[in-house]
Amino acid sequence: MLQPWRNGTIVKIENESANTRKFWIQVPELDSFDYEPGQFVTLDLPIHEQKNKRWRSYSIASAPDGTNTFELIIVKLEGGAGTTYLFDEAGIGTVISLRGPQGKFTLPENIEKDLYLICTGTGIAPFNAMVHHIFNKQIPHKDIHLIFGCRKYDDVLYEKSLIELEHKLEGFHYHPVFSREEAPGKHHRSRTGYVHNVYEDLALTKKMMHEAEESLHLGPAHFYLCGWKNMVDEAKQRILQLGYDKKDIHLELYG
Repeated sequence: MLQPWRNGTIVKIENESANTRKFWIQVPELDSFDYEPGQFVTLDLPIHEQKNKRWRSYSIASAPDGTNTFELIIVKLEGGAGTTYLFDEAGIGTVISLRGPQGKFTLPENIEKDLYLICTGTGIAPFNAMVHHIFNKQIPHKDIHLIFGCRKYDDVLYEKSLIELEHKLEGFHYHPVFSREEAPGKHHRSRTGYVHNVYEDLALTKKMMHEAEESLHLGPAHFYLCGWKNMVDEAKQRILQLGYDKKDIHLELYG
């Protein structure tokens, strides 16, 4: 069911990196803004006369908490009309028309397989919501691997809270990967390279464990992919080549 347009008010803004900000938006007409982790909202920004050229969609980055406030994490795109407005003109108290929640990029009803949450850039948003929701609600789960690709260490998002979550959520593993500089070694699973090497190594390790148990099956898994199209397209092909099925792969494209 398509949600109606509502007014939301920006109530808090924080810088997360040099070109990325967190925006907290409150929906005053609702007591609780209810959504599933992984869903998104569409903002109607005053940047064009045509409606469809004003709309920008962003995944909700916070786990549902029963309030009428949610968090978005947004990167400023060079020449991007929407993000230029949000960064340079909008501020605390700005009212924005929004519609949501929307989308089916959500967790399975029962998490009976390993989860590989693979992302680049602000594609981490839905996964940040998912893993904190699993912890908050103490949802039974298998192993969870959040594999986050960045260019440089300065681009990393949510690192402090994700490292803290590793110590609190059994079976949760955070894997930061850096493509343009050596992994800084601030986290024991930091890697240099691309996200693809990480999930392939993890899946093949699981496969060897199953073979040791006289089973030729890959470890059952859900792969969630969120980020730039090139990464998502390549990951989909590689996961299929590993021997997984299309139904094991869930996609959300950015940009």
